[in-house]
Amino acid sequence: MSIERVRPYLAEKGMENRITEFDVSSATVELAAQALGCEGKRIAKTLSFMVNGNAILIVAAGDAKVDNAKYKAYFGVKAKMLTPDEAVELVGHAVGGVCPFAVNEGVKVYLDISLKRFEIVYPAAGSSNSAVELRIPELEMLCPEAVWVDVCKAWQEE
Repeated sequence: MSIERVRPYLAEKGMENRITEFDVSSATVELAAQALGCEGKRIAKTLSFMVNGNAILIVAAGDAKVDNAKYKAYFGVKAKMLTPDEAVELVGHAVGGVCPFAVNEGVKVYLDISLKRFEIVYPAAGSSNSAVELRIPELEMLCPEAVWVDVCKAWQEE
């Protein structure tokens, strides 16, 4: 399980105690919000895509949707999500537990601006029944090469 990759990664940063594991699935935004008792928009969902033969991750607020026009304008290609098998192989985490840290070498991480409206967000921690509570600066620290992008829609319509 890739949570076993996330634990030592967070431990290096002194944050291993931030992981919460649930007795129920947290594999979707809705399930994670129920398990945490928070609003779904605070779930930092990590979506995996293929861009020019390379896996990338986009971390967005739970209520955001990828805007195909913005995505194509930024990346120069049409959005193509990884299959579950590709996610495991190329990213190192299974769908439902994909997170933006402790990923395979070469996977680029992008943080969507939809996250910036929150002080605290909850990405998965490498399994379909886990999450980690992070402030935005902590998320940035855990994803040191991440780039902020604006490739989502629907989240502004609150």
